[in-house]
Amino acid sequence: MNELLSLKDKNYALSGGTGTLGGSIAQYLVQNGAKVLLLGRSEDKLKEKQTELNKLVADSAFIFKVDVMNESDLINLKNKIKKDFNHLDGLVNLAGGNIPGATLKPDQTIRDIEMGDTKQVVDINLFGTVTPTVILSELMVEQGYGSIVNISSMAAKQTISRVLGYSMAKAAVDIFTKWMANELASKHGDKIRVNAVAPGFFIGNQNRRLLTNEDGSFTERGNSIIKNTPMGRFGDASELNGMVHYLLSDASSFVTGSIFDVDGGFSSFSGV
Repeated sequence: MNELLSLKDKNYALSGGTGTLGGSIAQYLVQNGAKVLLLGRSEDKLKEKQTELNKLVADSAFIFKVDVMNESDLINLKNKIKKDFNHLDGLVNLAGGNIPGATLKPDQTIRDIEMGDTKQVVDINLFGTVTPTVILSELMVEQGYGSIVNISSMAAKQTISRVLGYSMAKAAVDIFTKWMANELASKHGDKIRVNAVAPGFFIGNQNRRLLTNEDGSFTERGNSIIKNTPMGRFGDASELNGMVHYLLSDASSFVTGSIFDVDGGFSSFSGV
């Protein structure tokens, strides 16, 4: 069983690895013997995270300044990974999030939505997953194995008010996950897998002011989420690590095209 779950000496590429959830996953992976290849646009944030990870485990983190929606950047990255690392065992697509202009305020209607910002949110959450998956999976096809983990959301499964662009993008990530799982397994063998994790509500830098007040108490939206979460709390970033571990490891060798909820029961609760 230990061999099935082993991540030792594996190479995993992570976009969004400098954020709250991605940073926790990156730390977990290096502490379990893997090397992480951090992808992102901010060199300063990448270097900061690399330093943090290498203090935990020497020579465990490598950084690549790339735009995950830019095909040329990703083709260059693919070639560099092949040359310098020889193999890529997995990809975790964590790039995404929301922006203020694409989030309706409580007193606004759909007519107030910023279309430009909404399109931007769709692009980063959807094509920030599609583009690296399509290009970096070429390495997995060549080597004959690999696991891809996408990040979905509760917003993909049911109506979450105020976040139209984010909801549309994450719903599209779900069907892309299933589509790509079928494409890779049916044409390139059963050792290349694509799955997704759908986090419930975790407090990070992007949504902190949406869910909590300055004094740490919950906002109206935060209280509404807690009321509809059977466990009665927000998730801790570390609580995604186990599911990601499972999906990246050989323990999930017959699992592909699936979306796994990690949500404290939010998706199973009717509210009554």
